[in-house]
Amino acid sequence: MLKSVGVVLHPSRAPAQAITTLLDWAAGHELPVLGLVEEVGRIDCAAVPVAAEALAGRSSLLVSLGGDGTMLRTMRLAHLARTPVLGVNNGRLGFLAEVDLGELPDALSAIDRHDFTYEARASVTCFLDGSPTVAYNDVALVRVPGDGVAGIEVLVDDEPFVRYAADAVVVATPTGSTAYSFSAGGPIVSPRVEGLLVIPAAPHSTFNRALMLHHDENLVLRVLGSSGRLAVEVDGQVAGHVGPGDDLAFHVDAGAGKVVRLGRTTFYERARRKLQVSGSAEAF
Repeated sequence: MLKSVGVVLHPSRAPAQAITTLLDWAAGHELPVLGLVEEVGRIDCAAVPVAAEALAGRSSLLVSLGGDGTMLRTMRLAHLARTPVLGVNNGRLGFLAEVDLGELPDALSAIDRHDFTYEARASVTCFLDGSPTVAYNDVALVRVPGDGVAGIEVLVDDEPFVRYAADAVVVATPTGSTAYSFSAGGPIVSPRVEGLLVIPAAPHSTFNRALMLHHDENLVLRVLGSSGRLAVEVDGQVAGHVGPGDDLAFHVDAGAGKVVRLGRTTFYERARRKLQVSGSAEAF
């Protein structure tokens, strides 16, 4: 049974109805609701404010109220404690949310009686300036406007394989295959696959194909001397910069994320809706 519920909110929306729904359900089950200090203060609700580093460890379940961006941030908060995450759609339809707002009370009751499953989601850790930075979608090395293109050498298990010249080079988990990697022409990858995608975006080089690596293979991206200064985007947010001569090492944790599933939709149903696959040309 649940002992406490943590909540993470969209950074700019004020989902009063969603918070009220969650608090009412929790009150009926005599469970505390915990929230981030800055978010609880922003919406002035009855959730108990806690620090970001303590939220996951003190919660039996984290509830993400927002879109996929909020869900990814919640998964990063849950990373060390391995706390399960329930995604509640409070905006545009996403890939990661399991229920809409109106379904939240029933979903919480199902979880409380253990009527759910976990869907494992891989994380990728990039070591930037010696410090680990975790992503659940992707890490992208992106050219800085006004500087040169991204010149990147890909090394797998210490063996140089290919050099890319591109506007960006994206390292994506299967979860991130439907994000930046997809817009760069990459494949849709089942979240059950344990691997890592490397793909150039707007490539300037002759070799422009994506690579699919096993999660146990050691990946290093080396910034070439011909490269411009590059921004390192982690799940879409700039985490730092690298330049010629810098190496970025990556590590995959295949079971880092625990996304709650209630068996109401499948990955392929969500992908068809989000990517409008049903509107594609039909073969006769």
